[in-house]
Amino acid sequence: MTYQGFAAAWPTMKGTGEYGERINSMPKYVASTTLTQMEWNASLIKGDLAEEVSRLKQQPGQDMLVFGSCELVYTLTQLDLIDAYRLMVFPLVLGSGKRIFRDGSEKKTLKLVETKTFASDVVVLSYEPVAKGNEK
Repeated sequence: MTYQGFAAAWPTMKGTGEYGERINSMPKYVASTTLTQMEWNASLIKGDLAEEVSRLKQQPGQDMLVFGSCELVYTLTQLDLIDAYRLMVFPLVLGSGKRIFRDGSEKKTLKLVETKTFASDVVVLSYEPVAKGNEK
């Protein structure tokens, strides 16, 4: 669903400047069990997710980012395929919503490596997983 929403909005969105140009031009990899057609500079991840993501991580280039998919983040976390978590905290309490880290998830120890606060009071917390055996 995230890909479909982004693909419908970003290519024609006005006033996005350099960020929009980058989003529109960068390659996208979509993990989906229902989609069969890709456009907007996107490729469908087919076959074993762990193998495909591991292969993509070995390729030269920039970091891969995951936008808006709790299910994918959960799966990649369980497969130890996430190198860094960048969590955006918004100053708004909704009282409900999807959880990234579910009950019953394996314990993961994270180390805070950076914080950034924006004028909007949004805070980005950047964490890296601590290797097993190195937890405090």
